[in-house]
Amino acid sequence: MAHTIPPHGNAYVTDFDKFAKYSGDSGTSSPAPALFGRPRSKRLSETPTQRIFSSFRRAPSRKHTGDIEGPDGRYDAEAAAAATAASPLSRVLKGRHLQMIAIGGSIGTGLFVGSGKSLSTGGPAALLIAYTLVGVLVYCTVQALGEMAVLFPVAGSFCAFSTRFLDPAWGFAMGWNYAVGWLVVLPLEVEAAAITVDYWNPTFSSRYNAGWVAIFLFAIITINMFGVKGYGEAEFVFSIVKVVAVIGFIILGVILDCGGGPDGNGYIGGMHWIHPGAFNNGFKGLCSVFVTAAFAFGGTELVGLAAAETANPRKSLPTAVKQVFWRITIFYILSLLLIGLLVPFDDPRLIGASTSANASPFVIAIRNAGISGLDSIMNVVILISVLSVGNSSIYGSSRILAALADQGQAPKIFGYIDRKGRPLVSIAFASLLGFLAFLASSEKRDEAFLWMMAISGLSSVFTWGSICLAHVRFRAAWKAQGHTLDELTFKSQAGVLGSWLGFVLNVSVLTAQFWTGFSPPMYANMSTLDLVKNFFQAYLAAPIVLLCYVGYKLWYRTEIIRSKDMDLKTGLRDHYSAGYSAIEEAERRGWPRWKKIYRAVC
Repeated sequence: MAHTIPPHGNAYVTDFDKFAKYSGDSGTSSPAPALFGRPRSKRLSETPTQRIFSSFRRAPSRKHTGDIEGPDGRYDAEAAAAATAASPLSRVLKGRHLQMIAIGGSIGTGLFVGSGKSLSTGGPAALLIAYTLVGVLVYCTVQALGEMAVLFPVAGSFCAFSTRFLDPAWGFAMGWNYAVGWLVVLPLEVEAAAITVDYWNPTFSSRYNAGWVAIFLFAIITINMFGVKGYGEAEFVFSIVKVVAVIGFIILGVILDCGGGPDGNGYIGGMHWIHPGAFNNGFKGLCSVFVTAAFAFGGTELVGLAAAETANPRKSLPTAVKQVFWRITIFYILSLLLIGLLVPFDDPRLIGASTSANASPFVIAIRNAGISGLDSIMNVVILISVLSVGNSSIYGSSRILAALADQGQAPKIFGYIDRKGRPLVSIAFASLLGFLAFLASSEKRDEAFLWMMAISGLSSVFTWGSICLAHVRFRAAWKAQGHTLDELTFKSQAGVLGSWLGFVLNVSVLTAQFWTGFSPPMYANMSTLDLVKNFFQAYLAAPIVLLCYVGYKLWYRTEIIRSKDMDLKTGLRDHYSAGYSAIEEAERRGWPRWKKIYRAVC
């Protein structure tokens, strides 16, 4: 029998009634008062100190979590969906937060620093091709995620969708893959921030690396202790700085390439594409760039994860998702095109681009132009970008860990959410792992950097592939259960074909990474030990995902969810209804042509 979208006001009650069966809570009342728990008069009688300590108490609606095992010992996917839908995460993010997270949230070391390694390995043409293809992949993925997240703005987002629309075992593997990927990114980015400071005074900064690590780690943890509002405001500021910097560099890059620099070198044009050339290491060099490009785009999916903590995802999320196209086109493709024109791939300063801001092609381009002082400003932007990604790492890992606990796929303690809507234990756990960044003061910091990057390198690729496949399965279930596309609040502009394209491109990236990991471009000059080490640094995430999936599937005997059995009701926000969508569609038909075009792309 086809499911129908519940009428206005009924979705929350349904979700909490379902969740109450497994948690022991009463499902007869609205959850809103339970998020804060105490009468207003009692809260007002408390001192500020008492209110601060009281805010760390467990949200009353979360007395129990994680009991998702059915009577036959099998995994209960319906109960898991109800648990994520009933999460008391704070819903305070506004449209401006989501837009800046979408536009500048993942602009970090992958673009500003990691692109130097890509340029050195593959050349400017390979750099442009790889980032363009990964950009297409990311665009299709975010469109698919936006369609599902607007309809189901539940805790865990894409990881919950894998459990709901694919297989609970695959959802478990994807959840832990994503969580672990972000957990290791925090010490990696804090370590990178400490290394970035070496730019100004290598001797002094290296001596006090541990001090810089402590300062940066404290700042990131403090931001996240202010909850999602703190994360949103910090990312809003960080993203503005990064966006302004990239736009400024694009303008400067055009001027420099046309010969307008102060050094008097004259017109550059496409000279570096001719000598030393457009490609380095041939097709294998191109394949080597793919994973670096995927790492650079990592974090784009956070806009979907934040939907569960957005005041009005129906309005805010579609706008944020559409802007991803412009971020890819302007901030990545244009800036990297200019990098390839201004910096030759054989520049010796590009060597070691994964660990040093001195090897940033953005900084090298400015230095080559002879513009004094501007390279230091660019380095400040790189430092801010590094801290921004570190900030996102605590947010992303803590929310996924809490959602995994809700679904019975992580220790229950990670599902502890306090009265301010913060997944407190998950934040504390992610912050604790951040102290691995003190490796920056050791002699093994470069080795540690490479192995931490190996764990997180493919994490985004697996996540994006799962999002695309989950969207394909969701559309099949939507049709099988008697729904039409007109009922969807937001439809992916790329459609199901775009999701298939995104899935194929993700598989292609994994294949290319396996090949280049097994047989790197300079394999003839490497020892057997170096080849083995290179392979596992390139492909370490794959065996971890496989082990999680097979182990969980055998233990819980999970099955692939069939289209007719997928739950398409749990988690709908209370204002979703077919009638509401029809009213909006009628309003859109009355818009002038310019507004239709603008809203289609923005």
